[in-house]
Order: sequence, then structure tokens, then C-alpha cells
Amino acid sequence: MMIERGSFGWTRGLFVSLSLSCASGPARYAQTTDTATSGCLRNPSCYTQPGDEAFLPWVNKAARAAATAGAALKVLEAAEVSRIEQMLEECSKEANRVVNEREYGEGKYPDDKECLRVVGYDKKGGPLRRQAELGTMKHDVAFACVRREILRLFPENVSIEPRYDGGARPGNPSLANQWAGSKKPDIVLHASGQPLQIQCIFDFKFPCTRSGKSDPLASSETQKQMARYKELGGKCKPAIVTPQMGVVRE
Repeated sequence: MMIERGSFGWTRGLFVSLSLSCASGPARYAQTTDTATSGCLRNPSCYTQPGDEAFLPWVNKAARAAATAGAALKVLEAAEVSRIEQMLEECSKEANRVVNEREYGEGKYPDDKECLRVVGYDKKGGPLRRQAELGTMKHDVAFACVRREILRLFPENVSIEPRYDGGARPGNPSLANQWAGSKKPDIVLHASGQPLQIQCIFDFKFPCTRSGKSDPLASSETQKQMARYKELGGKCKPAIVTPQMGVVRE
């Protein structure tokens, strides 16, 4: 079933237009879904192989950062962080609209029954629901928006899906080249070229059901995720970004 709605426009007029395309992503959406990094691993030109071990780009970035530790670092000003938050909100709204209209038609979006429809099963036999599938699509479009609009303005201060060591001491993050147990926020703001000097952490969320849209922080999984990201440190509390409520912090 589908619900008619009014046009979903820009709220702040930040962009005249966004030409977004949906990159192909994993069939299943989850909070640990890897898009950009997994794509990189499938592309040998995207990483280097010292010896017998392949290192993700984030590890190479850390090495470059260490080599320039004495250089002056740019830290995002409060006004710049606020501007990025507004742009993240607009990317979230645009991704939500683009995917919903592509999948259901202009001005339409899925109702709760459609959100909870089972579209497949995972390796353990658990159900995969339509809301997860839509979430993957919307993440891909939102990341494309961030690359095109935000990284263009702040290329040294914004990272998409950096992977941090899950075993590092709280407040002392380190980059990881292993997936198991790692922490992978969607968006990290940091000092120029220094992803370990974290300023703020954001995760896109695309609630599908009515209850999820009205209270996106109610999910226990989201609460656990924010607690894990808080351990990484930063100048502001980790936040989620939803099309309906924008930037939300506990």
C-alpha cells in the first residue's frame, strides 16, 4: 500500500538543485552496513598492499596525518558545523524523497504495512524487511549528496564512513583495518586531515514506520550505537539525522 502526500521541498533553500543518483549497495540495510568502504575493497586501485596485508584508505590517511603532525590544523568553527548540519539534513530529505518517488511514484511513500513487508531472509533465517532495503538505497543517495555538496566545501574536515578500532580506550580513537568489532559512523567532522581529532559524529537514519518517524531515538539499537560513538570522543554529542526531524541528539 502507498500513501499520497504533498510535495517534499527544500526547507532552507541551501541548494538550487541536487542531481543525485543511487549507487548500487548491499541488498540488506543494517546499522553496520558498509557501502563506500566495501566498494573500495573490491577496487584494487583504492588501497595499497604493503607486504601481505591490505590497508583501508583510513589507515593510510592516519599515516599521512602523522607525517604532518606539526602542521597547522584547521578546526571547523561553530558556524561551519551548523552549516554542515543543515546540509546533512537537506541531503537526508532529498535522499528520502528521491528513493520514495522512484519506488512508489511522485508524492507517495510506504505505509507501515509496506515498511514491515518481508523481502528476504538473512543467513541465519531471519526476515529482511522492506524498510531495511529502502534504508540502504537512501543511504547511498545521501552519501552521494555529501560527496557532491559537503566534501566540495570541506574536503579535509569531513570523512564518510571512517572505521575506528572498537577496542580503543574511550576518548582515544584509532583507525582500524579490520571490520570485526569496529565502529563506523556515517559522517565524522574532524580537524583538517586528522580523522582521529574528532569534532562531531553523525549517522543517517531513515525511519519508515509512523512510530519510528516520530521518535527515532527510541530504538534500543540506535541508543547503543550512539553510546558506542560517544566513546570515540568529540566536541559534541553524537547525533542522528532524519528526514523528518533533522539533527537529533539525546
